[in-house]
Amino acid sequence: MTMTVFLGVAALAHAANTNETDAAQRAYAAVDPFIGTGGEGHTFPGAVVPFGMVQLSPDTQLKSRKEGYGWAAGYRYDDNTIFGFSHTHFSGTGHSDLGDVLTMPISGAVRLEPGDSAHPGSGYHSQFSHSDEKAEPGYYAVTLTDYDIRAELTAGDRIGVHRYTFPQGKPAHVLVDLRPSMYDYPGKVSWSRLRLRADGTLTGFRETRGWAPDRQLYFAMRFSQPASGHALHNIEGEIPYKGFAGPADKDPRQRAQVEGRAIVGVVDFPATTRELIVKVSISPVSEDSAIANLDSDMPGWDFDVVRSAARDAWMRALGAFDVDAPAPMRKSFYTAVYHTMMAPSLFMDADGRYRGPDNAVHHADGFRNYSTFSLWDTYRALHPLLTIVQPEQRTNDIVNSLLASRRYSPNGILPVWAFHGLETWCMIGYHAVPVIADAFMKGIRGYDTNAALDAMVASASYAPYGGLDGYMKLGYVPIDQEGEAASKTLEYAFDDWTIAQVATVLGKQDIAKAFDKRAGNWRNAYDAKTGFMRARKTDGLFREPFDPSASGYGSDYTEGNAWQYSWYVPQDTAGLIKAHGGDTKLVAMLDRVFDAKIDPKLFAHMEDITGLIGWYAHGNEPSHHVAYLYAYAGQPWRTQERLKQIMDTQYAPRTDGLAGNDDLGQMSAWFVFTAMGFYPVAPASNEYVIGRPFVDRMTLNLPNGKHFTISTDGLDATHPYIGAVTLNGKPLLRSVILHEQIMAGGKLHFSMQAQPNKSWATGNSQRPYSMSTL
Repeated sequence: MTMTVFLGVAALAHAANTNETDAAQRAYAAVDPFIGTGGEGHTFPGAVVPFGMVQLSPDTQLKSRKEGYGWAAGYRYDDNTIFGFSHTHFSGTGHSDLGDVLTMPISGAVRLEPGDSAHPGSGYHSQFSHSDEKAEPGYYAVTLTDYDIRAELTAGDRIGVHRYTFPQGKPAHVLVDLRPSMYDYPGKVSWSRLRLRADGTLTGFRETRGWAPDRQLYFAMRFSQPASGHALHNIEGEIPYKGFAGPADKDPRQRAQVEGRAIVGVVDFPATTRELIVKVSISPVSEDSAIANLDSDMPGWDFDVVRSAARDAWMRALGAFDVDAPAPMRKSFYTAVYHTMMAPSLFMDADGRYRGPDNAVHHADGFRNYSTFSLWDTYRALHPLLTIVQPEQRTNDIVNSLLASRRYSPNGILPVWAFHGLETWCMIGYHAVPVIADAFMKGIRGYDTNAALDAMVASASYAPYGGLDGYMKLGYVPIDQEGEAASKTLEYAFDDWTIAQVATVLGKQDIAKAFDKRAGNWRNAYDAKTGFMRARKTDGLFREPFDPSASGYGSDYTEGNAWQYSWYVPQDTAGLIKAHGGDTKLVAMLDRVFDAKIDPKLFAHMEDITGLIGWYAHGNEPSHHVAYLYAYAGQPWRTQERLKQIMDTQYAPRTDGLAGNDDLGQMSAWFVFTAMGFYPVAPASNEYVIGRPFVDRMTLNLPNGKHFTISTDGLDATHPYIGAVTLNGKPLLRSVILHEQIMAGGKLHFSMQAQPNKSWATGNSQRPYSMSTL
């Protein structure tokens, strides 16, 4: 190669890298962490790195689980009071827990109780103004007006870092409250401990009896300057220390350690203190491990170095997408991408140790261990998205983590809904199975594939779980033995289909045949007389009386009703169409779903059913694939119409811009896929069903170094329909794009028009995959 050619190649490479860096900076600037913190989104605005173990964020209310559904993430935008900054949170869940190691800076007098937000000054909480808040990926700041303290937060994988700027002339304090829990506050702490070590490090632990029982978490906290005093309190029955006259070792001002169920500590600093850095690490293993994590993840005291590292981590993650779209769409899109990278979250010390579902300590050999698996939600779109943008970096570790969890599970099955290593048994299905199957079918196989198949089969064969005994014997879950039986039958059948796909590739024909048959069990729930999926009794008869609008506990369905669940056959939509009597009849039923006029009060008893368009409930996952089903019936232009209807009404770049709980990124992953123009209706099929694009142009900067560009012409409000699609310059005649086509790099181009194209992708051979044919 001549020097001239070499310099030319180098210049092109430099230009490409510069462009990607610029795109990453623009992506970072577009994120608004406040989106979803109002309404029903249940997101938080605090500091976290991609998939980090620490999620450091303000808590604006301390409420019990029974009254605190809206505060599942600890924060709601319509509040004006902060009770402190805790180090663990869920992003967008419909259930609450965590809120560990609540830390509050205080100037002046110290109160040990949090108080009531309705009564300023009644406790250690402080008022704040949104005009003083700032949030960006990896950073949060706010002024605590009652104390005139500026609080800044940033984070690393296992650390949270606080920078407090105190007013002059008042004693400075840092309060640590181990009582609050977002599951039930107070009363769910089994035991806790605070210990002030000789070098000034504050360590502790607590065990909570919350959503995941007997959860243990340890921490270590250091301060950038020596303390001038301290007090460690056990609030239960303790004599107020101002009048303390007992032994010195019992004096809260003197003792170095305290244990109990109601522990609060206060560390004091001189009135001359202006800036104080507080760094906190957490560990699932021990206080000593938390100290080791602190030493490993932040040996120094430079807050801005940690903030810059968090920014760089987010720029790399967000830089997978280079989007050209109007500013509101860019904000919504990149914030959605941001929310898809909160979970699963790292759950492992710097030395590789973690706590498993048996509550024992294990070591992750050759992988990074993750937990926080909201699998009923995230198998649908979040995990398929990660197979595109983080296949090797993250997805292999996620699969290895699922398999490790199964190894140490007392029941020998994969996680259902797990966090901090522990199982909650929340929701239905065995949806770790499609997560593994989807990765496997896409060639992501950095794990023992035979062990993976064994784990999948074991989870699908564990008779005591969720009516599986009856399902395996009868081909459906009997409602007189197990609640929500129709939903369970349908979801088990899909999971079974994904097992069959993996077994076929691995040459396990007996397993493939058995689970392919089980994948057809959805037919046992279909009632041809009503056109709905219903629950049968052990005697084979459908349960009566039947009301398709009925939902909730005691019904045939999980977080939905017959109108929402009767379309859940992603592995065999062609079979569903045939059962209904053809394309026209299925389309008519889908139209009845979207066009129905219903009273939203019908779902007042179901917190999760939100984002209603007729019966369609975008705020909950069973509806997420429904708009794409028109494409299976040969009417992709109807999918295009419905997607615009959903995007226009269910998402917005506002604090209340999510129609329902983000559910650890699933709502956001739906948005990301749909904005690109396609969606994974059936994970493990390696197909993405084409909807329509919502961005002018986008480049996926793939981890394999290739680039996949999505472009449009004529995209505006007056041109909502696809006229034609090309892939690498050639007409794309099917309403799908394959995973391998994306990962190979290339160009997908949409020509948009004002009127629907009723001839594109309508033929049977041009439709998405189904296990049976029309």
